[in-house]
Amino acid sequence: MRVLGAYFGRHWKLVVLLAGCLGICSSVFSLYGLPLESVGYAFVLCFALGLALFVLGYLRFLRRHRELEGLLVQIREKALPLPPPRGLLEKDYQALLQALASERAALALEDRKRLQDMTDYYTLWAHQIKTPIAALGLLLQEEPRPELEGELLKIEQYVEMVLGYLRLGSDTTDYVFHTCHLDALIRQSVRKYARLFILKKISLDFQETGQTVLTDEKWLAFVIEQLLSNAVKYTPEGGRVRIYGDGETLVIADSGIGIQPEDLPRVFEKGFTGFNGREDKKSTGIGLYLCRQVLDRLNHGISIASRPGQGTPVRLDLSRQTRFLKEM
Repeated sequence: MRVLGAYFGRHWKLVVLLAGCLGICSSVFSLYGLPLESVGYAFVLCFALGLALFVLGYLRFLRRHRELEGLLVQIREKALPLPPPRGLLEKDYQALLQALASERAALALEDRKRLQDMTDYYTLWAHQIKTPIAALGLLLQEEPRPELEGELLKIEQYVEMVLGYLRLGSDTTDYVFHTCHLDALIRQSVRKYARLFILKKISLDFQETGQTVLTDEKWLAFVIEQLLSNAVKYTPEGGRVRIYGDGETLVIADSGIGIQPEDLPRVFEKGFTGFNGREDKKSTGIGLYLCRQVLDRLNHGISIASRPGQGTPVRLDLSRQTRFLKEM
């Protein structure tokens, strides 16, 4: 009905003209007292012919409409396979559309090339910066400086965050799914951040979960490290971080400053720092965004419930199988 209404709206003037002519003829015959039966047959033939032409025109209009609808799925093509033009103006419109499609494709190619060049540069930088980081680590082993070791660990974390961000935007993936022991993964991440726990005198309560989980070990470790980093960062000196299992859910809870209620719905948005980030002046708003992106790809879940001044428990739902294995 929508297409029929559109066709009628396009030709309503012609329909009104034909109806007006029929009304004028009927009025003239009536004024002169002529029998309408004498021309009734001609009226019926004209009406039948007009109806046939209207139906044929509507069928052509409907076919044209479906052809153009089919082009929507090919709108990203460099050259649109438009139907043959009917008339000079339609040919001009099609030439304009083809020129715009070609220009858009050229701009998209230029943008992709620029983005790839930038990605290659930052990937190279992230790998090269690891060399001086490793050298500093060796120097600090010879002459321990706990404060510098803590800052160096933060630099390493930021570099890993950059690499994770670049990998997530890549067309390729290095996900490897297998069953791994969750407790071993947690201990590995805790050992990495042990120096920060010691420097801030934060106690750790780690209750082994005894769980095995089907996941990508490297990427899940990346998420756990990001959450531990946040817990240490926003927990004041002398606080506590708890890690425990709740069924098939892993909970990482701190006794830190908490999150404002109005910020909770947006903590996973890219670049969102919230009240705590504005107070800290050092937050990037990328860590939790990356966690959500990684967990979405692993088909795991993440949720945060927090209150200001009462700490922040983060729950990782590890119960679901990966999309990759479902598709297999």
